[in-house]
This record gives sequence, structure tokens and C-alpha cells, in this order.
Amino acid sequence: MAWFVLIVSGICESVWAIALDRSAGFSRLVPTVVFVLGLVASMGGLGYAMRHLPVGTSYAVWVGIGAAITAAYGMASGEEPISCARVLLVAGLVACVIGLRFVR
Repeated sequence: MAWFVLIVSGICESVWAIALDRSAGFSRLVPTVVFVLGLVASMGGLGYAMRHLPVGTSYAVWVGIGAAITAAYGMASGEEPISCARVLLVAGLVACVIGLRFVR
């Protein structure tokens, strides 16, 4: 259950990061509300996962998932350039996150 919660909280991390960008410095209401909700869910899930998983693994997986989704979103939305190197590096990040699940 802790791994599932950690993955969902990593997804929530990307939600709050994207919403933070969309909030235009907290001047837009809906993205600001999404930011706050995403942040609370993300941190709450990370906190829960850290009760059951090592802190280093939890944090690395949480950040990795959030960073990979946020970077992929930026490329898919056209806000960031797409290149073979970027795609391979994000894929490597995902592979490292998956690897942490199976290494003891």
C-alpha cells in the first residue's frame, strides 16, 4: 500500500508543479486552488509512505515521478522542446525510479 500511495503522491507532485506555473504567481484562482490541493495530497502521501519505506527511497521515487511527469507534460504541451536526448533522459529517470522499487 505504501508504494501505491507514494506513486500517487508523486503524480500529485507534478499536478501542483504544473498548477503553480499556471497560477501566474497565485493571481489566478483555479490553478491556485489546484496547487494547494495537489501540494497537500502530495505531501500527505509522501509522509505516509515514509512511515513504511526508507526516507531516501521514498524521496527519490517521489521526486523522480513528479519530475518525469512534469517534464513530459512540458514537452507534450509544446512549452519545452522535444529532443531525443530529453526523451532518453526522462526515460532513464523513470527506469531509475522503477529500479528503486526492486532493489533492497
